Amino acid sequence: MELGKRLLRADATRRALSWFVYLYMRFVYATTRWTVIGEEHPIRLSTEGRPCVAAFWHGRMLMLPMELRRIVRASGRKHPPPIHMLISGHGDGRAISDVIRYTEIRTVEGSTNQGGSRAMRALVQYLHQGEYVGITPDGPNGPAMRATTGVIAIAKLGHAPILPYTYATSRRRILNSWDRFHLPLPFGRGAFIWGEPINVPDELGDAEMETWRARVEERMNALTAEADRRVGHEAIAPGTLTRREWNLRRRAGARA
Repeated sequence: MELGKRLLRADATRRALSWFVYLYMRFVYATTRWTVIGEEHPIRLSTEGRPCVAAFWHGRMLMLPMELRRIVRASGRKHPPPIHMLISGHGDGRAISDVIRYTEIRTVEGSTNQGGSRAMRALVQYLHQGEYVGITPDGPNGPAMRATTGVIAIAKLGHAPILPYTYATSRRRILNSWDRFHLPLPFGRGAFIWGEPINVPDELGDAEMETWRARVEERMNALTAEADRRVGHEAIAPGTLTRREWNLRRRAGARA
């Protein structure tokens, strides 16, 4: 057991695993019959040279970098701006960062509670420079599909719209994890859905922040339910447990 843990922590092993995951992403992307809905929204923003905050749930992130990169290239800009994705410093966050680097998307380590202020300043600066940022409003601590106000603060300070974004596939496994991770399988149908940009006002009080947070959460869940419906699945309900609560319950169940 200890040998296995050491191997997983080894840089060489992590690089090999991340390369395998990236190849799997490409394989699924190439063998799935994709339908893309709402791509005119990100293409319009890119064509106009406007930055945006791409928002997607933690459990639906695996295939999104592939489509996000395609959309940026499809805008026709000769030198499209870089994309920066907020990734947590947790172990799974580091693993995700290793995978994402193969997609040409840059990562910023932090969250809304650990290194959050530093990460937020970096993301806001990128938006001011006309670049794109990606964020999982329910990560890294959950509950799944429950947004925090961090995404509202970044959009407000960066003067950039929030662009909800999701996907679903007909062949999949929903993992028994806190974020109800959507693992796509090849040779099926898939749907990417981009929502309309959500323009957050520059001046918001605490009560208004909560109103906009709930609005973003509702819009993202509606898009995710629609993506599931389009590939023949029922909608997945938002979670009620944080990452820590889910882990504690799982350990308690294992001891019972």
